Amino acid sequence: MGPSIEQQIAELPKLTKADLSSLWQQSFGRTAPPRLRRQLMIPILAYRIQERAYGGLKPSIAKRLRRLADALEKDPSMVLADTPRIRPGTRLAREWRGETHQVVVEDGGYDYRGKRFASLSEIARQITGSRWSGPLFFGLKTPKARARK
Repeated sequence: MGPSIEQQIAELPKLTKADLSSLWQQSFGRTAPPRLRRQLMIPILAYRIQERAYGGLKPSIAKRLRRLADALEKDPSMVLADTPRIRPGTRLAREWRGETHQVVVEDGGYDYRGKRFASLSEIARQITGSRWSGPLFFGLKTPKARARK
């Protein structure tokens, strides 16, 4: 039995670029891109070690990443949403001042109390009477201050 996963990863920063290139060849079955910096090789190889030990991405995640990469290649100025995609039919609930508010996600919009809205922020404003980030209000996104802690 060889070194543990943790030991293998801990050793990577100590290796020369030639050693990392050799490990790259063993790990990927091809030579490393010639201009790939040593500092970038380390996390890629660390990921590969973990991937071999614990398994890779789920096929659905790999497919989603491929679609995003293809879309960004076609339009590099494309803006990616920072909120998760919610499937139609999902119910979002939020309690506000003792009252539970439910929203149903629909194709291209949201249903709140029988009325259609284009965004969660519109619904949050309707509920609170003030401007809110809808994804933040419904718990789909964490505030940046809390996310940094």
